[in-house]
Amino acid sequence: MKLTVHSGHETCFLEFSKPAGLADLLALHGHPLDLPCAGSGRCGKCRVTARGALSAPTAEERRLLTAEEFAAGVRLACQTVAEGDAEVTLTEKSGISVIQTEAVSRQYERDAQQGYGAAIDIGTTTVAASLIDLAGGEELASSCAQNPQEAFGADVISRIERSLAGEGPALAEAIRGCIERLLRELSEKSGLDGGQIGRVILTGNTTMLYLLTGRNVSCLSHAPFEADERFGREFPLRFAAAPNAACYLTRCNSAFVGGDITTAVLASGIAERQETALLIDVGTNGEIVLTHNGKMYCSSTAAGPALEGAGIYMGMPAFGGAIRRIRLENGVIKPETVGGLPDTGICGSGVIDAMAVLLKIGAVEETGLLLEEDHAYTDCLTEAGGMPAFRFGERTLFTQKDIRAVQLAKAAICAGICTLLHEAGLTPDRVDRFVIAGGFGSHIDVANAAAIGLFPPELAEKAEVVGNAALEGAVMMLKRRAFAPESEQIADRMETVELSSNPYFSDQYMEAMMFSL
Repeated sequence: MKLTVHSGHETCFLEFSKPAGLADLLALHGHPLDLPCAGSGRCGKCRVTARGALSAPTAEERRLLTAEEFAAGVRLACQTVAEGDAEVTLTEKSGISVIQTEAVSRQYERDAQQGYGAAIDIGTTTVAASLIDLAGGEELASSCAQNPQEAFGADVISRIERSLAGEGPALAEAIRGCIERLLRELSEKSGLDGGQIGRVILTGNTTMLYLLTGRNVSCLSHAPFEADERFGREFPLRFAAAPNAACYLTRCNSAFVGGDITTAVLASGIAERQETALLIDVGTNGEIVLTHNGKMYCSSTAAGPALEGAGIYMGMPAFGGAIRRIRLENGVIKPETVGGLPDTGICGSGVIDAMAVLLKIGAVEETGLLLEEDHAYTDCLTEAGGMPAFRFGERTLFTQKDIRAVQLAKAAICAGICTLLHEAGLTPDRVDRFVIAGGFGSHIDVANAAAIGLFPPELAEKAEVVGNAALEGAVMMLKRRAFAPESEQIADRMETVELSSNPYFSDQYMEAMMFSL
């Protein structure tokens, strides 16, 4: 059986032997779709135009799609099964994206060596890669992509559930295929033969590394949530795009504090300085590390995907047309989109700004309720999905449900920070250095993040945005071999503070749910 896929100006043909979901087929062959609801059919974001031997529309499709859309061939890819030869046309996305690959790191001396190496950061949402000339230390090329495992769910919990349901091999195949493509792109961009790449450092959160290697994720799915493999060693992975490369997987601290935090701490240098420093990497999971008096504390809090634009009514990655900035100038709301294109949705940094602007103009009260009167912007109010919504730009809507999702996410991050500080007997004003790592953190407005309560306001003036420190730490490990054992020691030193059963965290979480006006 054959699936013909039209994407932009390209057409490809996918062979399959038995009926399969459109979303799964597309993801496995390099065309992952946004599935914030993990393929349950609730969000309706995976619309495609499809014809041929397809399953009948499901109840979810009949609820979300109009008769006109059905007549035009629109289907939800997560709900539609290809039962024979079929044809799919994907919504064209701009190639402009702002997935972060750059970072600022501590100063160090690299080894005298020859050859080439690649560093890859496997994030829950995005995957970033860098090719390094080890002799000169220069980056020859970089590349990035959306993580194709999004087709199985927007967060690690969804993917763990899908893996336990028997889809572990498909999840592994999806991410390995993505890495193959990135390695091939690095070689093509640099003019290098992939056979010359001698070493690949792979970093990522614990779940991502488990899924990559095909390990049983059962230990990550239930209490006491203890990882039975923490890596920090070479692993027998082979990629056709770099057939001679030895692959090293970075050391994880625990089930929810992974190798990406280890390499971020390495790059930031907070582990080697005698100062009180706080590092956060805000994404689908919010990882936090605190160093104080020679001790290191860490924790992970489930922020959910809202702050990266997933699970938001018109959320999208940072492709062309995504609102990435919103400013309030002389009472006028001014959105800015990626590429300066007409707005088609909103990405993570725009979500932060949208929430901050709604608070500034008095359109949201401290409980998070979107007000439909008593402010000067009622002409921007409308309805979407059966709930109140606020319009930014020409067509982008931000709903009451979106506001609640941001509340939950920002409360989890802020409560996690306060709990780590409390564990060390500190208050926010005692922090000397506040490091914001990660691709998402590189694009947020720090003042707006503080205004919505993503972190205590005392930290804003100490904020230092360092970019994709996880990837940079992996690059450092390529350039200096001694950083591998140093990173393992960092992971082993960190004392995990469990938040789920922590009464102080619970209290702080409830308090952080409120917005400050």
